[in-house]
Amino acid sequence: MSTFLLVHGAWHSGRCWDRVVPLLESAGHRVFAPSLTGYGEKAHLLSPDVGLDTHVDDVARLAETLDDVVLVGHSYAGLVISSVANRLPDRIAHLVYLDAMVPEDGETAVDVLPFTKQLIDDAVDGWRVPPLPELPPPLGLFGVTDPEDVAWLRSMLSDQPVNCLRQPVHLDNPAVRAIPQTHIHCVAGRPEGITRRPVPATARLRELPTGHDCMITMPAELAGLLVEAAQASEAASSTSVRAANPVAPGTTSS
Repeated sequence: MSTFLLVHGAWHSGRCWDRVVPLLESAGHRVFAPSLTGYGEKAHLLSPDVGLDTHVDDVARLAETLDDVVLVGHSYAGLVISSVANRLPDRIAHLVYLDAMVPEDGETAVDVLPFTKQLIDDAVDGWRVPPLPELPPPLGLFGVTDPEDVAWLRSMLSDQPVNCLRQPVHLDNPAVRAIPQTHIHCVAGRPEGITRRPVPATARLRELPTGHDCMITMPAELAGLLVEAAQASEAASSTSVRAANPVAPGTTSS
């Protein structure tokens, strides 16, 4: 059994994982899919003071009560999970960047995806960024094009505070570099001008032939890749334990 902590991206809520959670749970895993401050059942907490640091605190408070967490960050939440792992590396077994921003220490969302500067400049009341508009297929609404799915997705979207895009990520803990990583790229319907950074040589790369919100459009396939990532970490951990405790010739392990 693995413990998954699924962190939604900008504008979304924890409900976006509703099709993935039961698949992981039916396979025997523990799954947490909280809504970050300002979204979903916490939408009433949206304010100019909410930012990346708020969301890191949200996830860290939960992660510090768990062990061997497979920490999954979608889109903007790549920034969130990076800082959480920096704070609690001993709690994280695997980092999964799901079509996500992949920062370096001290970077903001604008550094990772420069087009977000325009979102800040156009913010409502100087601090609220409305959800991006629906575009013609195959782009749709965050890659979702089925009308029923689009309506469901719209029901969970909230504005994004600009502090989420302005505050820097903290990645100065060397222990973070030892946490295994999987990067999952959604390769269909990518908007022009969105570039991805190279995946680290030590990380695993997987692709899904769908749009950005793959948890809505390909939940079964995504769940399979998440379980695969967890199994890879378990295998690596077992190998490390055996290397640290070799069995002497002529003996058997218990």
